[in-house]
Amino acid sequence: MEDLIAAIATGPVKSAVGIIRLSGEGAILCAAKIFRPLSGKPFGTGAPRRMVLGEVLNSAGSVTDQALAVFFCGPNSYTGEDMVELHCHGSPTVLAMTLELLCRNGARRAKAGEFTRRAFLNGKLDLTQAEAVADLIDAQTPAAAKQAAGQLGGELSRRIEGVYNDLTDLLAHFHVLVDYPDEDLEPMDEPQIVARLAGAEGALQEMLAGYRRVGRHLRGIPTAIVGLPNAGKSSLLNALLGYERAIVTDIPGTTRDTVEETCQLGRNLLRLTDTAGLRETGDTVERLGVERSREAMANASLILVVLDLSREATAEDVALVRQAVATEQAETILVLNKMDLPTKLEWTDELDLACQTPVSAKTGEGLAELVELIDSTFRPGEGEAVFFTNARQAAAAQEAVKCLGQAIAALERGMPPDGPLSDVELAMAALGELTGRNIQEDVVDRIFSRFCVGK
Repeated sequence: MEDLIAAIATGPVKSAVGIIRLSGEGAILCAAKIFRPLSGKPFGTGAPRRMVLGEVLNSAGSVTDQALAVFFCGPNSYTGEDMVELHCHGSPTVLAMTLELLCRNGARRAKAGEFTRRAFLNGKLDLTQAEAVADLIDAQTPAAAKQAAGQLGGELSRRIEGVYNDLTDLLAHFHVLVDYPDEDLEPMDEPQIVARLAGAEGALQEMLAGYRRVGRHLRGIPTAIVGLPNAGKSSLLNALLGYERAIVTDIPGTTRDTVEETCQLGRNLLRLTDTAGLRETGDTVERLGVERSREAMANASLILVVLDLSREATAEDVALVRQAVATEQAETILVLNKMDLPTKLEWTDELDLACQTPVSAKTGEGLAELVELIDSTFRPGEGEAVFFTNARQAAAAQEAVKCLGQAIAALERGMPPDGPLSDVELAMAALGELTGRNIQEDVVDRIFSRFCVGK
């Protein structure tokens, strides 16, 4: 990590200000070769962490921009290395020219996530905090931003470290008793050990429950819009999005594949999937679309079953509602579409199984009430404790829970503690993967590959 990296840290669009970052050995010297402070003092000779006004010079000594520059001395920087930031005018051309000047003077272009990766490797962030950086950049809802900011501040890390340290103390106490029997230490009996392991297991289970309840929804609630052909599914999608995304016709079976879009509705971000009409068909293409529709329904956390109020309910309608309600991981809302037309839908007991609201996708009537119903069903992170936010974290925690459960079960069967406590060590190894105490290089590569360049 001794080489010098540089990157444009702001987006590739025209803006008032654009930032270029440098990190590594020689960062201050490299910046001083292209940046001349208006004070006349060489850059890097003043106090760190103070903005300096100056000019960016090309290789011929001509001024290409007027900018602000600031330097940070390692280890007191984001990456733990010497760092420089140049705050230039936000022309993509000016920023590209300035980055090229830095590269001609000893820097190389940074890879995606390389600044944060160096922060992790230099001990400035643990792995959950590093992941929170990407989550904060990607946040599309206030709840997602709040959760990522808390994780970046170390809330999740502290909770995990608390569990890890409790298990460390338990193992240390036990090994001292075994290896140094003459020491005046109070022995632990099986109920004490089980109680402490159960406490650690419970803390992890609580965070896993938060992930299952809320965490996977922070990037959008998977929502399947399902119904029979011509019920108005595509019209509903277009109405919720506010523009014509899906083709709408009077011909049944127009939608022959799933159409996916993301939109903010009320307090929630929904990942909407408009599905092909669920019916038996001999058309090969339409049949594939129906299969994808059923798959989208099985993977959804919210199912909007669209029923046509202007026609009588059929056995297929009833079967679809039953199937949606039986999907355990999903909430079901019946969207009674075409309220602008005379109602012919005959009510049955099965249609009372789910929350329901009338709408007109054509006129927009009832859409506000539908959004309110979704908001009351999904409250994005309100009052939630610390929880895991991605599948990697959840998988590692689940492995730790499994190992702790095995240890508790063995102790309750009367097995001597030295056997079950090996499972505790495996649980600690899984927790180490959460924060990066012990994790394989390819996993680190995969985590940082989702970062943007400059971060």
